[in-house]
Amino acid sequence: MTLFPPLSLGWFNGWIPIVLFYGIFLALLKLFPKDTVDRLYEDSGWTLEQARPAKIGLPFALAAMVLIIFTPLKINQPIFWTGLTTALIGQSGFLYSLHTFNITPLGEPVTAGLYKISRNPQWVTFAVVMVGFGLMAGSWTVLALLAVRVVMNHFRILGEEKALEDQYGESYRSYKESVPRYFIFF
Repeated sequence: MTLFPPLSLGWFNGWIPIVLFYGIFLALLKLFPKDTVDRLYEDSGWTLEQARPAKIGLPFALAAMVLIIFTPLKINQPIFWTGLTTALIGQSGFLYSLHTFNITPLGEPVTAGLYKISRNPQWVTFAVVMVGFGLMAGSWTVLALLAVRVVMNHFRILGEEKALEDQYGESYRSYKESVPRYFIFF
């Protein structure tokens, strides 16, 4: 691990896992009904306070992505393989969470699959993927930038939960009481 990764243009850089992740994600979204995709990104009723954290965290995430994209992959280092394993575990959970979201009827909160152990498995598993990419890049700077994004996502999640409580009422409040926000005890 280095503080700041050596950057270069190259065919075997961090852009490869990013393209694979987002390619699979976007292909999956193309298979979902439009109503599901709309629900996935619904934030029209949000207040500025609910939407602001995502906007603040976005430049940090984009900076981390740029660093990852231009960092040569060093497959001969153990941290690369640790990162790859972490990213694959995260991607598996992310795709499973999206599938669960897709098969849940539109008028109901999502409470099956990983949603039984986390109210926000998409965000958690996405963060795991990004940490994996940061480890693959071998950069403390990338991990620090991603940490800022994760903190900002926490505040976004608080806004999402408020909107879900307004939308689903008592059924969502009961769900909140029985399932942790992240995993296990968070």
